[in-house]
Amino acid sequence: MICENCAYYDYDEEYEEYVCGANLDEDELYQFLQGGNFNCPFYNPYDEYKVVEKQN
Repeated sequence: MICENCAYYDYDEEYEEYVCGANLDEDELYQFLQGGNFNCPFYNPYDEYKVVEKQN
């Protein structure tokens, strides 16, 4: 999974960087920070077409 394609991956103006907005527990956060083959249970592919549908 690529975090840049996830709906929870947002820009934080306070830290001036992109961060994961998913609520990871301690073990999941550790695996995420280690990199590699982390299978995030919260991964939600960002779909801009769904956002547009809600606006209409």
